[in-house]
Amino acid sequence: MSKPSPLLILDHVSKEFVSGAGAGLVAVLRDVSLSMLPGESAAIVGPSGSGKSTLLNLIGTLDRPTRGRVRLDGEDLERMDDTRLAWVRNRKIGFVFQSHHLLPQCSVLENVLVPTLATDAPRDDSDPAARARRLLERVRLSDRLSHRPGQLSGGERQRVAVVRALINQPGLLLADEPTGALDRASAENLAQLLVELNREEKVALIVVTHSMRLANRMSRVFELADGVLTEPAASKQGGL
Repeated sequence: MSKPSPLLILDHVSKEFVSGAGAGLVAVLRDVSLSMLPGESAAIVGPSGSGKSTLLNLIGTLDRPTRGRVRLDGEDLERMDDTRLAWVRNRKIGFVFQSHHLLPQCSVLENVLVPTLATDAPRDDSDPAARARRLLERVRLSDRLSHRPGQLSGGERQRVAVVRALINQPGLLLADEPTGALDRASAENLAQLLVELNREEKVALIVVTHSMRLANRMSRVFELADGVLTEPAASKQGGL
């Protein structure tokens, strides 16, 4: 059987910002290359300020590289205008952040369905509400559909955020410190859930984290330091 084509390719990507102190350009990412197959999981670890969130923003089309290319599902993101990039973010990428960013005035079910309102494009699942209910049942929240975020625990809110990120059936799920605001038990439960959904939904998963307990649950672990991305040989199971 032939090896599947990569879902995500970063090809010699660098990112520079103008220094606020007037000292010229500051290199945040330096010549980063990586490749992810559909359904793979990976963690990106490294000290604060090493460029982890910047890297996730480039992958998630929230920013553009200074040099290099980012390709997702065979498409060069650099060639897309802002309208097309917004479509890609909505349909092909799911986001989970340290803060859940749920709408406080909306119910759990309504929060999950918010991303489905942003596009009229046809989808594989003709009934988003049915998919939402199925996923919420999968994460043990079927009895919380009408609850508001303020009525949920921190771990429950993050589970809702994960379901919201998956509602449009993205090929790639990006999680930025998803367990950072949780107690240890809730963090362990969410980590296990992410691993299980990565397998069940066949979605590629990239997690930025300070937690090696979470990182070691992924099939690959990348280290980012001073803007340089490396992958220890013991971690490599595919890709570049």
